Amino acid sequence: MASIINQIYSELQSMSQSDQKIAQKIIENPGQIVNCTISELANLAKVSGASVTRFCHNLGLAGFHDLKIQLAQVAGNEKSHSLQNIAKDDLQTALKQIDDNKVAEIEATLLNFDSQKLKKVLDILTHSRVIQVSAEGDTYPVTADAVYKFNQIDLFAMASGGNVETAIAQTMNLGHEDVLLVISNSGESAALLKQIKVAQQQGMKIITITNRSDSPIALESDYHLQTAVRQTVLQTQYYFSRVAAFTMIEAIFLILISQDDRCVEHIRKHEEIISSQKV
Repeated sequence: MASIINQIYSELQSMSQSDQKIAQKIIENPGQIVNCTISELANLAKVSGASVTRFCHNLGLAGFHDLKIQLAQVAGNEKSHSLQNIAKDDLQTALKQIDDNKVAEIEATLLNFDSQKLKKVLDILTHSRVIQVSAEGDTYPVTADAVYKFNQIDLFAMASGGNVETAIAQTMNLGHEDVLLVISNSGESAALLKQIKVAQQQGMKIITITNRSDSPIALESDYHLQTAVRQTVLQTQYYFSRVAAFTMIEAIFLILISQDDRCVEHIRKHEEIISSQKV
């Protein structure tokens, strides 16, 4: 089950301005909030007490006391992971902030796997005729990595090179024996949503990897795997970290290898064939 901190990060970009102010104070120091009254948190965030109550309800909590209970369960293990205020004059401090941030992304992504859902996703991937992997913008490198890894272990995977128009044309040639794997941090890409609609018409299974379980792309999928992106820059709505998505693909790759020795043999053969290209 995702911690309340993971939920706050996941929903941060879609929150109202008032909720974002409260969320930022919680993220900065969860332990401090555990010992706050509702008025003290409201003063810290420069909002009203009613806004704090509404914030709790928006997270699906019974109230402020419920929030404090859930924060108490994670406060000892959570650090401040936001990079909005990264140190400018102290490189060692900056590197430590980045280290905390990336470790948090990886840990939160891996620890919140739903085992039964992941098992089903692995089964779909291994029995699909074609795995089409799609993303756009700065998330596309994760797609390239996934295609390389899947093909290395004898799973035929393809991508479009980052051109969604080409990706949709590819999808039109696929069918019920195939799967579309969509990777999107925000889960809000209109172009990828259009591709998902085409894939559904073709009878393809849809697997998505996003940072928000309530995102439009996640809601259109048959199976959704949630990452935990911690990094925000310039504004809370902009996420650019690919570490969590890379971690998800890496985890799937390693688990598939661990379950079938033929995967390792396929990697060995591939490496042997391309060995002449290395110095």
